[in-house]
Amino acid sequence: MSDSVRYRTVRQLDESTVHDLTLLLDRITEHDGLRPLSEHVWLHVKEGGDEQGQHVLAATSAGRIVGYAHIDITDEVEGASAELTVDPDLRRTGIGRELVTQLLALSPDGRLRLWSHGEQAGSAALAQDLGFHRSRVLWQMRRSLFAPLPRALVPEGIEIRPFRIGKDEQAWLDLNRRAFPHLPDQGTWELTDLERRIREPWFSPEGFLLAWRGSQLVGCHWTKVHGGTSHTHGHQHPPVGEVYVVAVDPDARGEGLGRALTLAGLHHLRSRGLDQAMLYVDASNTAAIALYEGLGFARWDTDVLYRR
Repeated sequence: MSDSVRYRTVRQLDESTVHDLTLLLDRITEHDGLRPLSEHVWLHVKEGGDEQGQHVLAATSAGRIVGYAHIDITDEVEGASAELTVDPDLRRTGIGRELVTQLLALSPDGRLRLWSHGEQAGSAALAQDLGFHRSRVLWQMRRSLFAPLPRALVPEGIEIRPFRIGKDEQAWLDLNRRAFPHLPDQGTWELTDLERRIREPWFSPEGFLLAWRGSQLVGCHWTKVHGGTSHTHGHQHPPVGEVYVVAVDPDARGEGLGRALTLAGLHHLRSRGLDQAMLYVDASNTAAIALYEGLGFARWDTDVLYRR
C-alpha cells in the first residue's frame, strides 16, 4: 500500500487540507480512544500552521490523506521534535516508517525527538527498529470527582480569584516563566500562545484560578474540560475535567499553595457537574506524583518521548 501513497512537505496547510486532516484525526481519536497529537500541534494544525513547524502529508493517488507528521526544528539544544499518526486502516503498511524517514531528512543535524501518545506496542516496535530510545515518559492520571475531596486550605494572605481577560495575561506569563524554567514546552510561552488557548471553545475564565498575594501573582490552577458542550470534534465522549496547568512561584513554595490550588480547581470541576478529572505529569517527578496520589489520582495512560 505504501507504494501508492505520495508524500509532500508543506509549511502552511490550506483550508481544504485542514478540513480533511481534521476528519482523519477525529477518526483516529475515535479508533484509538486518545488524541494522536499534542494540544500544541493540534492548535497549529487548526490555524494552518506556524512559522516554526513543517507538515508532512501522506495521501493516496486519489488525494485522501492517510498519514500526517509535524516537525519543529527550532530547538538547537534538544534537537527537532515531531509527532505523527496514520489512518487506522492502513497501519503496518510502511506509511509510519516512511513518515519517520521524511522527518529525519528534515532534521538539520539528524537528531529527532518523537512523541508517541499512548504506550502502543506498534509505536514502540517501530521506534526500536529505527534506532530510537525512550527518553521521557508522561503519565496521565485520573480520579473520580464522586470520591470525597478535602477542603482547599489556602495559605494566609493569599486570595484566589478567576483570570481576567485583558488584565492578567502578562502577570500569568511572568509566573509561568518563573515556575517552569526547565520545561521549554511550557515555560517559554508567549502572549500569542496564551491568546490562542483563550480563543478555544473550552476556555473558561472561571476555571482559570489565580492566587494573589497582594499585587503579586504567586500561583495558578488552570482547569480545562474535554468533551460535553465544549467539544467541537466529530467524536463524542462524556466530559472530563483536566488539571491543565498548576504553577507556583518558586518564592511561594513550601506553604501548601500547590495542594490548595489543585483542590480549588478540582472543586470547581466538580461544581460543573463533572464526574472525573485527569492530569499529565512527568514520570520522573516523584514529588508531584506523590501529591496527586495523595489526592486520589491513579495512573491511567502513558505518553512516551523517543529520541535518536
